[in-house]
Amino acid sequence: MVRRNESRSRAGRPPVTSRAQILAAARRLIDRDGWEKLTVRQLAAELGVGTTTLYHHVRSKQDLLLLLIREYADRVPLPDLPSDPRERIVVATAAIHDALAAWPWAAEILTADGFVVRVGDSALRLVEAIVEGAVAGGCTPAQAVYVFRSLWYYTVGEILVRARSAGRPPEDVRPVDRDDFFADLSTTRFPHLTSLGGEWVTLSARDTYLQGLRAFVDGLLARATSTTP
Repeated sequence: MVRRNESRSRAGRPPVTSRAQILAAARRLIDRDGWEKLTVRQLAAELGVGTTTLYHHVRSKQDLLLLLIREYADRVPLPDLPSDPRERIVVATAAIHDALAAWPWAAEILTADGFVVRVGDSALRLVEAIVEGAVAGGCTPAQAVYVFRSLWYYTVGEILVRARSAGRPPEDVRPVDRDDFFADLSTTRFPHLTSLGGEWVTLSARDTYLQGLRAFVDGLLARATSTTP
């Protein structure tokens, strides 16, 4: 009887015939519940198959997440890279930012050490462009790695902060307090912060990523080339 009921409950479900079906189902679950709650067992249930069947296609949750990111990266169009080294770095880094901003959960996964080198050729072409631009701008190969790492931290940090704070103000700051954001601070100890008041909220919400990126690139290259033997 149990087997008959199981057969009926799965009637009409399409068989898992491709990796594309698995990735599409994984994206649905991530969009609904978040990537942290995704499990191979949950994905198998979503597809109506056993976990053993699913393991023929993906080895683990980590493997599944990487496959999702690679597939996504392959669909993101690569920008035309300028010949100027500084602009090449800016355009390549901004392309990484824009791609991850549309899929912020991927940025969180890629913060783990070792993930960047496993994201596939499409994403690595942008990393190559940044390193190449840094070398062309006068950096040594080692300094070029530091340039990329610094820009990566800046970019991922900006994405995660904005994603987590979007529509979610701090619990101890009510909407009615926005005009007096620093009203409880001492004007003697914090004269500049209290003078800003509600302007802090408005100013900090502005999208200044590209402006900061250009300044960051200029500073990194200037510092690297000034210390190059």
